[in-house]
Amino acid sequence: MEVNGFGPKSFPELKNDTFLRAAWGEETDYTPVWCMRQAGRYLPEFRETRAAQDFFSTCRSPEACCELTLQPLRRFPLDAAIIFSDILVVPQALGMEVTMVPGKGPSFPEPLREERDLERLRDPAVVASELDYVFQAITLTRQRLAGRVPLIGFAGAPWTLMTYMVEGGGSNTMARAKRWLYQRPQASHQLLRILTDALVPYLVGQVAAGAQALQLFESHAGHLGPELFSKFALPYIRDVAKRVKAGLQKAGLASVPMIIFAKDGHFALEELAQAGYEVVGLDWTVAPKKARRRLGSWC
Repeated sequence: MEVNGFGPKSFPELKNDTFLRAAWGEETDYTPVWCMRQAGRYLPEFRETRAAQDFFSTCRSPEACCELTLQPLRRFPLDAAIIFSDILVVPQALGMEVTMVPGKGPSFPEPLREERDLERLRDPAVVASELDYVFQAITLTRQRLAGRVPLIGFAGAPWTLMTYMVEGGGSNTMARAKRWLYQRPQASHQLLRILTDALVPYLVGQVAAGAQALQLFESHAGHLGPELFSKFALPYIRDVAKRVKAGLQKAGLASVPMIIFAKDGHFALEELAQAGYEVVGLDWTVAPKKARRRLGSWC
């Protein structure tokens, strides 16, 4: 079956499946290692490649994304690769302008300010086709990995994407986005549903293109307390996992392990462990042994 223009593909045989076996909860000979910011500014070759064009032009170049994904593997014995891209390609595909400002970070010249601004967003059904360049980058990278390690695809979770779209960029408090939750709860849920509807085919398309695992980044979980997280973040995190798994099955694609990483979401570890993901990512504030004790009866 074909998904987003991608039919069944023939990829090189995987030689190191340690990461995938660990993600499925199987015994491994050692603890696999990969880094979330694997293709990063610490590498001189990364800086050289990135200097050639602006950030989102790089994201739209499958060849550049492939090169940046592979660079760390030439230096380090890592057990997985994560595709070079950005979570904000989804708001772009929904029709919002996003630029990367040097020294500042992402910027939305026209953020969502009122409920009526939601009318500016494109139909979420078109997002996957708008992001074909990501699928091309995944397929190219999977081929060039030559089976060395698995390739991870990813996306930002609905609440995290909403914060950027409402705030207009990064924020230490997410005051505008949180104000939406209190003052415009219905519009907030409408936006979160739009984002969920966009993310599901996008993530299924990544697997169709060659991704062997998926990670959902709820990078701004820590800006919500338990009550707001349970109301505005967790339901959509669950829905993404449920619908992606159903989408893979419907498309005749093999299941892949899914990872949920909710930064500073230590207060919701038990809920995240039951959200439908194979792996719960921990940030630096959580001791792995303590997390294992907390989740022992849940996993």
